[in-house]
Amino acid sequence: MTALYRKVAAMAAMQNGHRGPGSGERLSGASVFAGAAMMLSGPLSILMGASGIAGDNLFAASQYAYRFDLTAWGWIHIVVGLALVIAGMGVVTNKSWGRGAGAAAAGISLITQFMFVPYYPLWAFPVMTLDLLIIFALTRFHLGTNGGQ
Repeated sequence: MTALYRKVAAMAAMQNGHRGPGSGERLSGASVFAGAAMMLSGPLSILMGASGIAGDNLFAASQYAYRFDLTAWGWIHIVVGLALVIAGMGVVTNKSWGRGAGAAAAGISLITQFMFVPYYPLWAFPVMTLDLLIIFALTRFHLGTNGGQ
């Protein structure tokens, strides 16, 4: 966890000295948080997907409107996790597509976690909260480009 934090902080420090290639503004603290949270949530989602693929009897739900085969849920979590990691790297490196892709990936993750609640609610609710924080951090209005936010 601290190694990830150090890497994100080092990447943010590199970006603070000059304007990024994307938006022309410095990387804010909220963007660093969102990028780090996506790079944490993504691998966790990938691991959740791998456990769903490896053992179909790990999760169980009774009759449910969004009932899928657990192998399908596993692949959904893996794809969403990869999208979160890629978008998180785009945000932390201040790419022009990073914020939009990050908000979209977190939104899709939020929807899939909502649909996954009956299978594992103790996992889904905290991840949904994290997704909402990521979306808020990436979509908030910026007042100026000097980084004084």
